[in-house]
Amino acid sequence: MRHLKRNTKFGRNSEHRNAMLTNLAASIIKHRRVTTTVTKAKVVRQVVEKLITLGRHAIGASPERNVHLRRLAAGRLRQQPRTLFRGTPKTRGKVLREAWREKNDLVHILFDKIAPQFKERAGGYTRIVKLGQRQGDSAQLAIIELVEGTGGVAEVTGGDVAHDTAGAPTQG
Repeated sequence: MRHLKRNTKFGRNSEHRNAMLTNLAASIIKHRRVTTTVTKAKVVRQVVEKLITLGRHAIGASPERNVHLRRLAAGRLRQQPRTLFRGTPKTRGKVLREAWREKNDLVHILFDKIAPQFKERAGGYTRIVKLGQRQGDSAQLAIIELVEGTGGVAEVTGGDVAHDTAGAPTQG
């Protein structure tokens, strides 16, 4: 019996499960929307909402508290800072660094773009939309997305969607 067993195991060991949830959370922060199974979506929702709450707490915080919260988020997302960007003859290193920061720096995206949008919202930052069954193994598929600015199901079918499984088709 599994009484008082809190975590969904997904048939993986704890390190693999945590890495999978971290990668899914990073994809949601980066792409705003991910196609995955319903079970994974329900579990990763908790991770993403806690990360957005960290970002919300950093909005009016002191500089020391802000750095602390950013480091907590970076540790949870397993993201290391990148400081070395060598320029090429055609592109300067600063230009490459700024482009990386805008597209790939998850902590910057979370704290400076996503968290201010949810400043007045007290939770419920994500939405799970059920899609149906996957062709190969009949697993229930769902799209988990951030609530701000998205139009829901009508916009989901026309947008760019990241996915976590090789068999799931990409929307778009």
